Amino acid sequence: MSNFAKTPEPPYYAVIFTSKRTDVDTGYGTMAQKMVEFASKEKGFLGIESARDAELGITVSYWDSLDVIQEWKEHAAHKIAQEKGKSEWYKNYSVRISKVEKDYSF
Repeated sequence: MSNFAKTPEPPYYAVIFTSKRTDVDTGYGTMAQKMVEFASKEKGFLGIESARDAELGITVSYWDSLDVIQEWKEHAAHKIAQEKGKSEWYKNYSVRISKVEKDYSF
């Protein structure tokens, strides 16, 4: 993903997923792509931005409410991805949820 998400006027919410990967790559790319596809079809999804270097990955997804964030967390396919992440793909990760009160860009 190389483009900025096209978000609406605030307020909205950002889910910030920061991770360190293991050396296991089996199925990771395919699952990541599926998660973006599934999330983008969810009510309240606003967009996503992601960047990764050799050590650290950061993905920020944008949503219109806390309720839809919780629904996405409980989505059946997303729960499978979460478990695979814990058991195979991530050394560790952190999830932060923030309310975006103001934004601007250049």
